[in-house]
Amino acid sequence: MTGGAKREAESLNDSSKNHDDDALKKKKKVEENIVVVTTMSNTNENKIDEDLHSRQLAVYGRESFRKLVGAKVLISGLNGLGAEVAKNVILAGVKKVTLSDDCDATMSDLASQFYLTEEDCGKNRAESCAAKLQELNPAVEVVTVMTKDVTEDVLLAHDVVVVCDSSLHSQQDCEKWDEILRKEKGKAFIKGDTKGVFGSVFCDFGDSFTVVDQDGEEPKTCIIASISNEHPALVTCTDDERVELEEGDLVTFSEVKGMNELNSIKEGVKIKSVKKHGFELDIDASKFSQYVGGGIATQVKLPKEMKFKSFADSLKEPGEFLLSDFAKMERSPQIHLMFLTLEAWKSKNGGQLPQPGSDADAAVFVALAKDEVNAQYKSVEEVDEKLFATFAKTCRGDISPMAAMFGGIIGQEIVKACTGKFTPLNQFFYFDSCESLPEKLEEADLKPTGSRYDGQIQCFGQATQAIMEKQNVFLVGAGALGCEFIKNLALMGVSCGASGEGKLTITDDDIIEKSNLSRQFLFRDWDIKQPKSTCATNAAKKINSKLNVTALQNRVSPDTEEVFDDEFWGGLDVVVNALDNVNARLYVDSRCVYFEKPLLESGTLGTKCNTQMVVPHLTENYGASRDPPEKSAPMCTLHSFPHNIDHCLTWARSEFEGLFEKSPAEANAYLSKPDEYESNARANADASMRENVEKISQCLIHTRCATFQECINWARLRFQEYFHDRVAQLTFTFPEDAVTSTGNAFWSAPKRFPKPVIFSEKDDGHVNLLKAMAILKAELHGVTVGVPSAEVRGDEKAMNKIVVEMAAKVEVPVFVPKDGVKIETDPTKKEGDNDDNGMGGVEDDQIIDDLLTQLNNVRTSDLKGDAEYRLSVIEFEKDDDTNFHMECIAGLSNMRARNYDIAEVDKLQAKLIAGRIIPAIATTTAMATGLVCLELYKVIHKAPLESFRNTFANLALPLFAMAEPIAPKFQTYKDEKWSLWSRWIIEKDYTVRELLKYFEDKELECYSVSYGPALIYNAMFPRHKERMDQKLSELVQTVGKITFPAKRKHFDLIAATETTEGEDIDVPLISIVFR
Repeated sequence: MTGGAKREAESLNDSSKNHDDDALKKKKKVEENIVVVTTMSNTNENKIDEDLHSRQLAVYGRESFRKLVGAKVLISGLNGLGAEVAKNVILAGVKKVTLSDDCDATMSDLASQFYLTEEDCGKNRAESCAAKLQELNPAVEVVTVMTKDVTEDVLLAHDVVVVCDSSLHSQQDCEKWDEILRKEKGKAFIKGDTKGVFGSVFCDFGDSFTVVDQDGEEPKTCIIASISNEHPALVTCTDDERVELEEGDLVTFSEVKGMNELNSIKEGVKIKSVKKHGFELDIDASKFSQYVGGGIATQVKLPKEMKFKSFADSLKEPGEFLLSDFAKMERSPQIHLMFLTLEAWKSKNGGQLPQPGSDADAAVFVALAKDEVNAQYKSVEEVDEKLFATFAKTCRGDISPMAAMFGGIIGQEIVKACTGKFTPLNQFFYFDSCESLPEKLEEADLKPTGSRYDGQIQCFGQATQAIMEKQNVFLVGAGALGCEFIKNLALMGVSCGASGEGKLTITDDDIIEKSNLSRQFLFRDWDIKQPKSTCATNAAKKINSKLNVTALQNRVSPDTEEVFDDEFWGGLDVVVNALDNVNARLYVDSRCVYFEKPLLESGTLGTKCNTQMVVPHLTENYGASRDPPEKSAPMCTLHSFPHNIDHCLTWARSEFEGLFEKSPAEANAYLSKPDEYESNARANADASMRENVEKISQCLIHTRCATFQECINWARLRFQEYFHDRVAQLTFTFPEDAVTSTGNAFWSAPKRFPKPVIFSEKDDGHVNLLKAMAILKAELHGVTVGVPSAEVRGDEKAMNKIVVEMAAKVEVPVFVPKDGVKIETDPTKKEGDNDDNGMGGVEDDQIIDDLLTQLNNVRTSDLKGDAEYRLSVIEFEKDDDTNFHMECIAGLSNMRARNYDIAEVDKLQAKLIAGRIIPAIATTTAMATGLVCLELYKVIHKAPLESFRNTFANLALPLFAMAEPIAPKFQTYKDEKWSLWSRWIIEKDYTVRELLKYFEDKELECYSVSYGPALIYNAMFPRHKERMDQKLSELVQTVGKITFPAKRKHFDLIAATETTEGEDIDVPLISIVFR
């Protein structure tokens, strides 16, 4: 018997109370019918691969993730929805997934099931795709079992049971399974279904379910400035940040000096009267000790108990539905009744569904809903006959976007059931996207053709399918979002036309890393270090061999306009963004606006996602609304007064980049062209240039190393400077009892009084930091003398022993604080505003000249004039666990945290913060791409504005907020009307004079013309009159210092104009077609 079957049998035995012959026969039957795809070793029970799952750990945390990796999930029905759920759960990293299905694959399945091929038709769906699902995560045990063999014992051997295909289970079957699972605490039942553009989810987590964290957000904190001895006590917080606590929250206190009684109240204190910078405590503090200073108030996140009704009871009394679209307030009860009516229809018609597009079947379906089902359940006051007819005509459809969306939602509910992390759905969620459908649903058009797209044709029709296949689509990005989009587009038949009709172009300049594999499901272990776009394209061709796709490795930016030229943009039908940064999104958005192309935009952050539709002349563009910039800590806070671990990590990464990347890069710039560099430095002798030359001298003169012992010396002295000497100087300059010019305590909140760290060879944190810094320093200078072998470096105990022995040889000078040292305390000052490095009396040019002379001597003597000598610049890479980058940054940060008595973090937490890792999970990504692809149908059908939806969703709550996109703003003047989508196109290479005349003819005065940052003409500058008769194309290239690519036929100008009445007016971009 295989290991997986044995464990299954053992779990059945554990759950059974009667050990009679019948039970043994049942156990044997289970063993016979379970097919094990792989057997897993349990030697590393619940061990987390943090490199693989770092983005998920950023969402769930270790405690919840450990629960997840011990969970067992049964998924019944491997249609498109079932495959999506299985994919998401396996990527999440549960212990075991059992796939149950009695159905054989058909051509219609291929419209939504991405792990079935035409060769699988006629074979069992679960068995056909099990091996491919197993490839997603070798750490998950994947087994299959026939649905007819799913007994009570099999059900109870799993933590969560999910039904994804209603054709396998009647309503009575689902009620029975749910009741079985409700017998045991900790078991969950989930039922999902998609029919065309309609979908439903039901969750039952039992009579008592504990939500340990309702939203997944970090507890809110406040830094305390004062606390009064009153009833109620008034707490005033520092004015750095607004108090984000809410009325009725519980808070605990730490680090409060004087009023120590608050620190001891571990259960928390209730707050009230929350203001911008303070709140009241519902406690009598009149007899407490006097508040002296300090303190942090931290929100207490309380667990929540939830009680769920059974599936049978919920059908009769569904309660409140989770709303998704405020334009469809009464829609959920109607869809609830639709699915009940569909069950009644199936029972009357041998399990068959209404015929696609059939008016006759639709009429019977509506009558059944009105006369029988609603009469029994009383779900709605009046049946929406048009909506029910639409459902009846399209319910045979099975489309990829709906499977992706609901696969994401259900996948997240499974995680909630297994971990208690986030708030479960309570209990029904219904959704529809009727606006995606064509205007007319005709039986002849919706008739299946025997093709792989029949699941889509039975919902959207053959005409829509033909349009889809001819689309020219540009997908920007092949990461997590990109993989999901590629899969959806391939299943939908987008760009899959015969004879090469339609084309999908995918570009991504990134390569695959191990951490990608937990959510970028098209990639495997053997793809690591390969281009994302190429691997994604190869995987997509396996999903649908008819996909006409081209993979590129170019970043979409102004630098690649020769690749993505006018002809390329002009030939597109739609652009889909799958990017992870705002600047790239803005650039693509600007190209789409210029070429008047629809842009489908989306983004995710942990459990949150947003989608935005940008449709020419219908909506505003992506760049029309911008999030406010993230608040950054002042320079003086990072350098001298950190008060949280984020400050320490930001400082640590900055130091890392300065030591190993920026300074060495500057040194290499000097070494590559020393004469040119020296000439430029002397010609531009200012504080900024002096700083650059000093960086070079540090790298090549003062800290250049030739042996590993010298690298250790450097690391030990740098440790001393960072964590002892600087702090000793700071506390000498500002003693603990220092006061400000206004008489207030200098070291008042949020400042924390620091203490120097004394190096100890017995402290692993100290030794590990020295080790990481020395190894990186050796790499930087190409040191080989005395460097331990790779084998020794990989042995922490042996390597640390060597570091300790070498560090003991270093002579560390005794530090003596100095008077008159200036330490910046002004939070408004920025880096480099006024930094004279303690040499304020000496001119910059003299310092630069002296340093350049020293550098020249080193280059010609020590380096023996080696023109090829360069430093090995080290660029920060957070996801390589062998490069010592994160060890260095985490060590620097934690030593600084010790200076200021701030809680330290482990390497994973340091990676998440310092690496600026965006929390990401497969469930949110799948849902977001499903929502976007539903909007693609609307683009193809040229739907009106009111049909489109922008969405914000948070699966943790859960919350869905859909709204109609905002229309663009229009400007009118005289007889003309324009918006951001408008262009004034001039089919000639005008001179400046001719351009001004062009505006005069529109009764406008143009007083300034620019090309990007380059000012081409301004009426205020007399010398610009010399440009009046010059061609604009010549001026743009001369003034803008650019050369137009050979294929470039136009350029765009920004004109500042005013009316004849002297009022400024914004006009469209001026597009000059000069070739």
